[in-house]
Amino acid sequence: MTMDRATTNATQRPPTGRQPLLEIKGLSVDFQLQTSTVHAVQDVSLHVSAGETLAVVGESGSGKSATALSVLRLNPSPPCRYIRGEILFDGRDLLKLPEKELGRIRGRDVAMVFQDPMTCLDPLQRVGAQVAEVLRHHTDMSRAEAKQAALAALDEVGIPDPDLRYRQYPHELSGGLRQRVMIATALVARPRVLIADEPTTALDVTVQRQILDLLVTLQHKHDMGIVLITHDLAVVAETADRVAVMNKGRVVETGTVLDVFDHPADEYTRTLLAATPRLEAA
Repeated sequence: MTMDRATTNATQRPPTGRQPLLEIKGLSVDFQLQTSTVHAVQDVSLHVSAGETLAVVGESGSGKSATALSVLRLNPSPPCRYIRGEILFDGRDLLKLPEKELGRIRGRDVAMVFQDPMTCLDPLQRVGAQVAEVLRHHTDMSRAEAKQAALAALDEVGIPDPDLRYRQYPHELSGGLRQRVMIATALVARPRVLIADEPTTALDVTVQRQILDLLVTLQHKHDMGIVLITHDLAVVAETADRVAVMNKGRVVETGTVLDVFDHPADEYTRTLLAATPRLEAA
């Protein structure tokens, strides 16, 4: 994918104009190391609405993944400390919820897809059982009902022969199929917000496009808000409505994809855009 080709697709989509589903307000996160303190996230404010995709972009170490993991308090603690700010979902501050209450929201209302499914899928458990386990945790479904729903979820994300794949282990699947299993696991409980942290980085270009198209299709089907964490501006142009650019733990620029790409206000944004391959006119 090149940025010029992709820009003609996604940036024509209008903003949703809805109230935010998820809102981050003035978030600051530190990591206390043995000899120093890393200010990973500094006064970050973001929001996403139903049916909208917000892309958060920046180089490695810019704070985008730390911000995403903060939503569900998944940063390792210690060394992570949430210094200040709010993360509001349905009017509740997720940073202040007891762990038990937050556990009810994780996977049911707000779900996450990670970059490398092999680090998240249990290598000793069949993939179908891992999808069904989400429903067993969050609903009163019987084991048989959860299995049928899991099979339907595997089919929905485009996994061929879901009955066979249900019984297989992660190592028996290709990288693209494992990523689809991760998406099925994230979406099986019909969350209202999906956080996708570099979901296509380890995949080849063809599979990457398939996964991105899948996310957009499922978003439209279920009216989800998506927060897409990426360093790839071509992916942003292909899929996002709005973009927030992060550098050194701060949001340096935010706006619609069209506005930010065509009229970048920050020097760091202009540098990122200049480093992105473009199609040249013949």
